[in-house]
Amino acid sequence: MTAAEFLHPKDWLGSNGGPRYVQLRQRLEAGIESGVLAPNSSLPPEREIAEITELSRVTVRKAIQELVREGLIEQRQGSGSFIRERINRMEQSLSHLTSFTEDMARRGMGTTSRWLERGVFLAPQKEVAALDHPDGTEVARIYRLREAGGRPMALERAALPLDILPNPLEVTASLYEVLERLGHRPVRAVQKIFAINLEAPEAELLNVAEGSAGLSIERTSFLASGRVAELTQSLYRGDAYDFVAELRL
Repeated sequence: MTAAEFLHPKDWLGSNGGPRYVQLRQRLEAGIESGVLAPNSSLPPEREIAEITELSRVTVRKAIQELVREGLIEQRQGSGSFIRERINRMEQSLSHLTSFTEDMARRGMGTTSRWLERGVFLAPQKEVAALDHPDGTEVARIYRLREAGGRPMALERAALPLDILPNPLEVTASLYEVLERLGHRPVRAVQKIFAINLEAPEAELLNVAEGSAGLSIERTSFLASGRVAELTQSLYRGDAYDFVAELRL
């Protein structure tokens, strides 16, 4: 069944079914749930939906915007409206200092990285301050798109002192595995988490719509000696993660 056939009003639109935009929204939800409107498929343009359903474009637009807010539909600039692929949300503990690779391995998921930056760079002021370095210091930096189960999940940028990670090219999978081998694995960390709306470059890398919800995490990690070992700034898809902390009296 095509989207046009599924949206024909003879099967679902009625005078006693409530506001018309609500009926259209419910029809679209039913199509998404049943798979008639498949993940990543495009919806007909608003004008075409209005012609098929004999509803106004204002009504059509209102129904679609509600589904955009619910995260069922995404609108791509210049391309139209698409059914979003549903992602099983993951719970991420804030009680343990683990790497992305270790977290995914516990879930039975393999990980891959798309390298965006990896090398030795002059540290900007934020990294200088966090790592307690003098101005003009170079640091090891890695920046990558983290993927699990074939899906982009997070953008991760880490900066470390060169005596802790002398050669960033050694990092091919887990950063913490390399640091453990070098005897520099962090033992504790302080994290700051806040909600953001993803800007176009990051949204494109994470395969979500510009302005989608994301979680920004800034983590400062420490060695057993108390020395700062790492500054990591990560952007996580807001539709894929729930961060959980256990609190005790």
